[in-house]
Amino acid sequence: MLDDSQLRQLLDNLNSAVVVLDGCLRLRYLNAAAEDLLAASRVRVFGLPLESLVRESDEAVQALREALIQGEKYTVRRARWHLHNQEARTVDYSVSPLVELGVLLVEVQPMDRLLRIAREDALISAQETTRNLVRGMAHEVKNPLGGIRGAAQLLGRELPDPGLVEYTQIIIDEADRLRNLVDHLLGPNRPVHRQATNVHEVLERVAHLVEAECGGELAIRRDYDPSIPEVPADREQLIQALLNIGRNAMEAIGDSIGLAAGELVLRTRVQRRITIGKRCWPLICCIEIEDNGPGIAEEIRERIFYPMISGRAKGSGLGLSIAQNIINQHAGLIKCDSDPGRSVFQVCLPLDMELLTRQLDTLPG
Repeated sequence: MLDDSQLRQLLDNLNSAVVVLDGCLRLRYLNAAAEDLLAASRVRVFGLPLESLVRESDEAVQALREALIQGEKYTVRRARWHLHNQEARTVDYSVSPLVELGVLLVEVQPMDRLLRIAREDALISAQETTRNLVRGMAHEVKNPLGGIRGAAQLLGRELPDPGLVEYTQIIIDEADRLRNLVDHLLGPNRPVHRQATNVHEVLERVAHLVEAECGGELAIRRDYDPSIPEVPADREQLIQALLNIGRNAMEAIGDSIGLAAGELVLRTRVQRRITIGKRCWPLICCIEIEDNGPGIAEEIRERIFYPMISGRAKGSGLGLSIAQNIINQHAGLIKCDSDPGRSVFQVCLPLDMELLTRQLDTLPG
């Protein structure tokens, strides 16, 4: 038989969080995973009410009490727990009443990471589908456009009336405009040239370009982690991707609260063990561009990285799509978190040189 210390060691090595509550819903035990999930030490919270650590709803508390009285197990999916430190967690949990002991055993599975990975997988898949669709459409559109343009040029040379030539020139100009639109949809048309790149030097370049475009009216604040090493990236294309995000933020601020009241924050951090697609990277360079603009409308929030989707009347809807395409070619991903008054675009770039080199060798360009 296992003694108490061995049982605790077993529970502490579980990935699932385990919480034990007494009949008054006071905390009697947390394993190590539960301590991490609830951001609390079992010694300090022993005997405290569960609601002092986590809050779900009055109905959830009543369900716990009834489970102990009736001796019935139950499971809750996708519950939203609000923690004592103002953070929130999405969890699945199962409640098992141990009536003979007078306690409730609560097994908790945090779902935030799994849900994030699922959302990112869906985003990457949808973007790949969109890119393939756009490539096919570009081929079908550009071929007849070339024929239309050539025919208009030949017709213009044959027309005797100079006034009629004006109409053929309109055809040529519109054909060129459509061709340029298709080229923008396809994104950068040169191969990616990767080299060791200082992300802070790239951000400073972006900051100077944004400052020049807004005449210095917009406040730009830096919050850099100087320990971040260089990343293998195409410097010019990385500048283009970050500039597209920064320019979008600047224009959104200008259209809403005015540039003088706006602020752009450029932030860099390192994160560990982050999954992008189906690969878990040991180290990730996270570049964040935060603004205090109006936020992204909820109805387009899930689609802002698709071509031709824009929250601004004058927007082309191409900037974020091109930026995401560039970062995808670097085995990275752009994520967005937006609320009224605050939007954060997070650009994730892998930092593991050896793994990244092998991964990039399999990507086009």
